[in-house]
Amino acid sequence: MPKRAPHIFIADDQSDVVESLRLLLKGEGIESRAFSDPQSLIGAMRSKRVDAVLLDLNYTRDTTSGEEGLNAIDAIRAFDSHTPVVAMTAWGSIELAVNAMRRGAQDFVEKPWDNERLVSVLRTQLALGEALQRARMLKVANQQLTAPDSELIAESPVMQPVLETIDRIAPSDANVLITGESGCGKGLVARIIHERSARSDASFVVVNIGSLAETVFESEMFGHVKGAFTDARSDRVGRFELADGGTLFLDEIADLSLQNQARVLRAAENGRVMPIGSLREEEVDVRFVSATNKPLERCVDEGTFRSDLYYRLCGVEIE
Repeated sequence: MPKRAPHIFIADDQSDVVESLRLLLKGEGIESRAFSDPQSLIGAMRSKRVDAVLLDLNYTRDTTSGEEGLNAIDAIRAFDSHTPVVAMTAWGSIELAVNAMRRGAQDFVEKPWDNERLVSVLRTQLALGEALQRARMLKVANQQLTAPDSELIAESPVMQPVLETIDRIAPSDANVLITGESGCGKGLVARIIHERSARSDASFVVVNIGSLAETVFESEMFGHVKGAFTDARSDRVGRFELADGGTLFLDEIADLSLQNQARVLRAAENGRVMPIGSLREEEVDVRFVSATNKPLERCVDEGTFRSDLYYRLCGVEIE
């Protein structure tokens, strides 16, 4: 999968500055979106994820205190503690730079800027932001996952078609439904499919639907932001986002309630999830591998499982 170009937001009230920055960054393979004031940028950040922010500190002609930009950094950090912010001003001073970084900026650039230094600063912050995001996701994943021995030994004639199917479909991006009695190795097959796929370097995230309480389903699957509810003392990354670029294994999928089936279907169709308490959707790219010991087609006929979700998850069935 090709890596997407980094995307940054720029806030500056001078159109010539914005155009110069846009052209410079475009030549470096960095996409950008410009705003003439901090409020517009902050509004956009609440609805769209961005990789970094380049923020001018001064917008009022009769003052060079940088207070508008400093207040904007405070406002950003109130709902987003992770996105790198680089402050920029033509009225730079050591005191202003220190103040900006105390308020939550990661670096400081003076106008007129040096192209090489500006690009270097942004690339450094983009790389650090990506690394920290990946570290946060892996930390959560490692807390909940313990990789089992993924060696599958099967010599009986009846298992040969299963092995052939695994070899055939694992390298694809097809969603897979694995069926069979409890304890027959459905989870092991799911992990092998992931390990033999083009997504093997990304996360394999397990969700046991049968052990996931209805009251915490949304928080576990889609995440939440700090303060979204009483016990939300910090941001939480959901299972969908943890599996971004990798495989999401939904075990005991037949136990999913109709209400939560609708939520999973929406995320699967749109490729986006919205953490509880957030106004910003997160884009996710996951391959679904599901498992059940129940006859899912019969569940569809009985009205306990949505047919549209069944057909989306069951690209290939392995019995």
